Amino acid sequence: METLIDGIPSGDFHHGGRIKIGPDDKLYSTTGDARKSEIAQDIESLGGKILRLNLDGTIPKDNPFGNSYVYSYGHRNPQGLAWDEAGQLYESEHGDSAHDELNKIDPGKNYGWPEIQGDEQKPDMVKPLIHSGEKTWAPSGMAYFDGKLYFAALRGEALKSYDVKSGKLTNIITGSGRIRDVFVDEEFIYFISNNTDGRGNPDEKDDKLYRLPLSRLNMP
Repeated sequence: METLIDGIPSGDFHHGGRIKIGPDDKLYSTTGDARKSEIAQDIESLGGKILRLNLDGTIPKDNPFGNSYVYSYGHRNPQGLAWDEAGQLYESEHGDSAHDELNKIDPGKNYGWPEIQGDEQKPDMVKPLIHSGEKTWAPSGMAYFDGKLYFAALRGEALKSYDVKSGKLTNIITGSGRIRDVFVDEEFIYFISNNTDGRGNPDEKDDKLYRLPLSRLNMP
Protein backbone atom coordinates (compact mmCIF):
# COMPACT_ATOMS: atom_id res chain seq x y z
CA MET A 1 0.00 0.00 0.00
CA GLU A 2 1.25 3.47 -0.91
CA THR A 3 0.04 6.93 0.16
CA LEU A 4 -0.40 9.16 -2.89
CA ILE A 5 -1.52 12.33 -1.07
CA ASP A 6 -1.87 13.29 2.59
CA GLY A 7 -2.84 16.27 4.70
CA ILE A 8 -6.45 16.59 3.51
CA PRO A 9 -8.51 18.28 6.28
CA SER A 10 -11.11 16.11 7.96
CA GLY A 11 -13.85 16.43 10.55
CA ASP A 12 -17.27 15.10 11.51
CA PHE A 13 -18.87 16.04 8.16
CA HIS A 14 -18.15 17.53 4.73
CA HIS A 15 -15.51 15.10 3.49
CA GLY A 16 -16.21 15.08 -0.24
CA GLY A 17 -14.55 11.76 -1.00
CA ARG A 18 -15.31 11.05 -4.68
CA ILE A 19 -12.33 9.58 -6.55
CA LYS A 20 -12.32 9.08 -10.33
CA ILE A 21 -9.80 8.75 -13.14
CA GLY A 22 -10.58 11.30 -15.84
CA PRO A 23 -10.35 10.94 -19.61
CA ASP A 24 -6.91 12.59 -19.38
CA ASP A 25 -5.68 9.65 -17.24
CA LYS A 26 -5.35 11.90 -14.18
CA LEU A 27 -6.78 11.06 -10.76
CA TYR A 28 -9.43 13.50 -9.48
CA SER A 29 -10.56 13.68 -5.86
CA THR A 30 -13.20 15.86 -4.21
CA THR A 31 -12.56 17.21 -0.70
CA GLY A 32 -15.00 18.96 1.62
CA ASP A 33 -14.43 21.94 3.87
CA ALA A 34 -14.56 19.74 7.01
CA ARG A 35 -17.00 22.29 8.50
CA LYS A 36 -14.29 24.97 8.37
CA SER A 37 -15.77 27.01 5.55
CA GLU A 38 -12.89 29.48 5.32
CA ILE A 39 -10.47 26.82 4.02
CA ALA A 40 -12.47 26.46 0.80
CA GLN A 41 -11.09 29.86 -0.29
CA ASP A 42 -7.53 29.08 0.88
CA ILE A 43 -5.45 27.83 -2.06
CA GLU A 44 -2.86 26.48 0.38
CA SER A 45 -5.43 24.14 1.95
CA LEU A 46 -6.49 20.86 0.33
CA GLY A 47 -10.01 21.17 1.81
CA GLY A 48 -13.01 22.42 -0.13
CA LYS A 49 -11.38 21.58 -3.45
CA ILE A 50 -11.26 19.33 -6.45
CA LEU A 51 -7.76 17.89 -6.58
CA ARG A 52 -5.94 16.53 -9.65
CA LEU A 53 -3.04 14.08 -9.42
CA ASN A 54 -0.90 11.97 -11.67
CA LEU A 55 -1.56 8.29 -11.08
CA ASP A 56 1.74 7.99 -9.19
CA GLY A 57 0.71 10.78 -6.80
CA THR A 58 2.86 13.52 -8.30
CA ILE A 59 1.48 16.93 -9.29
CA PRO A 60 0.62 17.33 -13.00
CA LYS A 61 2.68 20.04 -14.65
CA ASP A 62 -0.42 21.57 -16.26
CA ASN A 63 -2.38 22.02 -13.02
CA PRO A 64 -3.63 25.62 -12.72
CA PHE A 65 -1.65 26.55 -9.60
CA GLY A 66 2.10 26.02 -9.45
CA ASN A 67 3.24 22.95 -7.50
CA SER A 68 -0.30 22.35 -6.21
CA TYR A 69 -2.82 19.51 -6.43
CA VAL A 70 -5.65 22.07 -6.47
CA TYR A 71 -7.71 22.00 -9.67
CA SER A 72 -10.67 24.13 -8.52
CA TYR A 73 -11.67 25.69 -5.20
CA GLY A 74 -14.49 27.33 -3.29
CA HIS A 75 -16.36 24.05 -2.79
CA ARG A 76 -18.39 23.19 0.33
CA ASN A 77 -18.89 19.44 0.02
CA PRO A 78 -18.31 18.30 -3.58
CA GLN A 79 -19.66 14.87 -4.45
CA GLY A 80 -20.19 13.48 -7.96
CA LEU A 81 -17.78 13.91 -10.87
CA ALA A 82 -18.53 13.26 -14.55
CA TRP A 83 -17.02 14.18 -17.95
CA ASP A 84 -18.74 14.71 -21.26
CA GLU A 85 -17.48 13.41 -24.61
CA ALA A 86 -15.32 16.53 -25.07
CA GLY A 87 -13.62 16.02 -21.71
CA GLN A 88 -15.53 18.79 -19.88
CA LEU A 89 -15.78 18.08 -16.15
CA TYR A 90 -19.01 18.51 -14.15
CA GLU A 91 -19.55 18.22 -10.40
CA SER A 92 -22.44 17.86 -7.92
CA GLU A 93 -22.21 19.55 -4.52
CA HIS A 94 -24.07 19.81 -1.22
CA GLY A 95 -25.10 23.37 -0.37
CA ASP A 96 -25.68 24.93 3.01
CA SER A 97 -29.32 24.58 4.10
CA ALA A 98 -30.40 23.57 0.58
CA HIS A 99 -28.90 25.37 -2.49
CA ASP A 100 -27.34 22.11 -3.69
CA GLU A 101 -25.47 22.58 -6.95
CA LEU A 102 -24.45 21.20 -10.31
CA ASN A 103 -21.30 22.92 -11.57
CA LYS A 104 -19.33 23.06 -14.79
CA ILE A 105 -15.73 22.78 -13.59
CA ASP A 106 -12.88 24.63 -15.27
CA PRO A 107 -9.29 24.58 -14.00
CA GLY A 108 -8.32 27.28 -11.53
CA LYS A 109 -11.85 28.63 -11.07
CA ASN A 110 -13.40 29.71 -7.76
CA TYR A 111 -16.87 28.26 -7.11
CA GLY A 112 -17.67 30.70 -4.36
CA TRP A 113 -18.19 28.90 -1.07
CA PRO A 114 -18.64 30.40 1.50
CA GLU A 115 -18.79 33.83 -0.17
CA ILE A 116 -21.72 33.08 -2.49
CA GLN A 117 -24.38 30.43 -2.96
CA GLY A 118 -27.44 29.98 -5.15
CA ASP A 119 -27.91 32.96 -7.48
CA GLU A 120 -25.53 35.24 -5.56
CA GLN A 121 -22.65 36.73 -7.52
CA LYS A 122 -19.21 38.13 -6.83
CA PRO A 123 -16.42 39.00 -9.26
CA ASP A 124 -14.25 36.05 -10.30
CA MET A 125 -16.59 33.51 -8.70
CA VAL A 126 -18.56 30.98 -10.73
CA LYS A 127 -22.31 30.45 -10.30
CA PRO A 128 -23.72 26.92 -10.56
CA LEU A 129 -25.39 25.63 -13.70
CA ILE A 130 -28.43 24.90 -11.55
CA HIS A 131 -29.17 24.76 -7.84
CA SER A 132 -31.95 23.35 -5.68
CA GLY A 133 -33.10 26.66 -4.23
CA GLU A 134 -34.78 26.19 -0.86
CA LYS A 135 -35.22 22.46 -1.50
CA THR A 136 -32.60 19.82 -0.76
CA TRP A 137 -31.33 17.18 -3.17
CA ALA A 138 -28.24 16.07 -1.21
CA PRO A 139 -26.66 15.00 -4.52
CA SER A 140 -24.18 12.17 -4.53
CA GLY A 141 -22.68 10.21 -7.44
CA MET A 142 -23.04 11.45 -11.01
CA ALA A 143 -22.64 10.14 -14.56
CA TYR A 144 -22.83 11.71 -18.02
CA PHE A 145 -24.39 10.19 -21.15
CA ASP A 146 -25.69 11.65 -24.41
CA GLY A 147 -26.05 15.26 -23.30
CA LYS A 148 -27.43 14.57 -19.84
CA LEU A 149 -26.01 14.49 -16.34
CA TYR A 150 -27.54 11.76 -14.20
CA PHE A 151 -27.13 12.28 -10.48
CA ALA A 152 -28.16 10.43 -7.36
CA ALA A 153 -30.10 12.28 -4.66
CA LEU A 154 -30.02 11.17 -1.03
CA ARG A 155 -32.48 13.43 0.77
CA GLY A 156 -34.21 14.02 -2.54
CA GLU A 157 -34.72 10.23 -2.79
CA ALA A 158 -34.52 10.18 -6.57
CA LEU A 159 -32.34 9.65 -9.58
CA LYS A 160 -32.37 12.89 -11.55
CA SER A 161 -31.27 13.94 -15.01
CA TYR A 162 -30.13 17.39 -16.11
CA ASP A 163 -30.05 18.24 -19.80
CA VAL A 164 -26.89 20.30 -20.23
CA LYS A 165 -28.15 22.07 -23.35
CA SER A 166 -31.76 22.83 -22.39
CA GLY A 167 -31.29 23.13 -18.62
CA LYS A 168 -34.23 20.80 -18.00
CA LEU A 169 -34.17 18.91 -14.69
CA THR A 170 -36.17 15.66 -14.47
CA ASN A 171 -36.85 13.02 -11.83
CA ILE A 172 -36.36 9.76 -13.70
CA ILE A 173 -36.49 7.30 -10.78
CA THR A 174 -38.37 7.74 -7.48
CA GLY A 175 -39.67 5.35 -4.85
CA SER A 176 -36.37 3.61 -4.08
CA GLY A 177 -35.37 5.83 -1.15
CA ARG A 178 -31.91 7.34 -0.81
CA ILE A 179 -29.83 6.94 -3.98
CA ARG A 180 -26.05 6.97 -3.53
CA ASP A 181 -24.45 6.44 -6.93
CA VAL A 182 -25.18 6.01 -10.63
CA PHE A 183 -23.39 4.59 -13.66
CA VAL A 184 -24.45 4.67 -17.32
CA ASP A 185 -23.25 2.62 -20.26
CA GLU A 186 -24.64 2.74 -23.77
CA GLU A 187 -27.64 0.52 -23.01
CA PHE A 188 -28.21 0.44 -19.26
CA ILE A 189 -28.32 2.74 -16.28
CA TYR A 190 -27.22 1.36 -12.91
CA PHE A 191 -27.91 2.93 -9.54
CA ILE A 192 -27.54 1.87 -5.93
CA SER A 193 -29.77 2.67 -2.97
CA ASN A 194 -28.33 3.61 0.42
CA ASN A 195 -31.21 3.26 2.85
CA THR A 196 -29.08 1.47 5.47
CA ASP A 197 -26.70 4.38 6.05
CA GLY A 198 -28.49 5.42 9.27
CA ARG A 199 -30.60 8.12 7.62
CA GLY A 200 -32.97 6.05 5.50
CA ASN A 201 -35.88 3.70 6.09
CA PRO A 202 -34.64 0.33 4.81
CA ASP A 203 -36.72 -2.72 4.10
CA GLU A 204 -35.31 -6.15 4.88
CA LYS A 205 -33.78 -6.50 1.40
CA ASP A 206 -32.03 -3.12 1.24
CA ASP A 207 -29.65 -1.95 -0.06
CA LYS A 208 -30.00 -2.78 -3.77
CA LEU A 209 -28.14 -2.37 -7.04
CA TYR A 210 -30.60 -1.64 -9.85
CA ARG A 211 -30.13 -2.00 -13.61
CA LEU A 212 -32.59 -0.59 -16.14
CA PRO A 213 -32.44 -0.28 -19.93
CA LEU A 214 -32.15 3.35 -20.90
CA SER A 215 -34.98 2.75 -23.37
CA ARG A 216 -37.39 2.07 -20.48
CA LEU A 217 -36.98 5.55 -19.07
CA ASN A 218 -38.91 7.05 -22.02
CA MET A 219 -36.97 10.29 -21.86
CA PRO A 220 -37.22 12.80 -24.68
